[in-house]
Amino acid sequence: MIEKIVPASVACADRFDDTDPVSPFPQEEAVVARAVDERRRSFHTARHCARIAMAQLGLPAAPVLPGERGEPLWPAGTVGSMTHCTGYRGAVLATAGDVLALGIDAEPHQPLPDGVLDVVSLPQERGMLAEREAQRPEIHWDRLLFSAKESVYKVWFPLNRSWLDFEQADIDLALDGTFTARLLVPEGLRVNGGRVGLLSGRWLVEAGLGLTAITLEARHTHERHQGRPSTP
Repeated sequence: MIEKIVPASVACADRFDDTDPVSPFPQEEAVVARAVDERRRSFHTARHCARIAMAQLGLPAAPVLPGERGEPLWPAGTVGSMTHCTGYRGAVLATAGDVLALGIDAEPHQPLPDGVLDVVSLPQERGMLAEREAQRPEIHWDRLLFSAKESVYKVWFPLNRSWLDFEQADIDLALDGTFTARLLVPEGLRVNGGRVGLLSGRWLVEAGLGLTAITLEARHTHERHQGRPSTP
């Protein structure tokens, strides 16, 4: 399903449960050895998806261990992203020469719990959500907003190695399945000596799930993402 919102240059795989046999690396098993069974299964299935993506790129199977903030550490020369939630596990991978960063996130297509929206959103985003809800009330736009912010962070952290708060990205979800994220930090996103102030992504609602994805492609960085971000 994730292949519907990432470019053809991005290898991807997903699963909707943990029934497929997996062969975790010992280093991966050690990470979740004390976790509950559900956590262990989703952890390993997501990495099973990652190794399917590796094979699609002609790469040998390799462990995917968590880094300092829990981010997946990918084989040299690649960039990727993983996600898992109830009913979904997925991974995407690309060569670093084609893609600078990837961010994906999956969420159950349900409203956010009470009180969460005020914590993760900006006033202008809540205004945007009200408009979208009037236009397409069957979509849980608040959950898509949260998912988009998760995808933004997954693009941000590997490049900047620093925290990005929810209020530092202004999301605009469009009806056509796309979204933009305006970075509200003066220094922007550091990319190859330049700065990126705006990220573009895609969203999908299907099979009871909401998915978002951002692909920061190398060839489009200077064409579409140049410029310093606006400040709040």
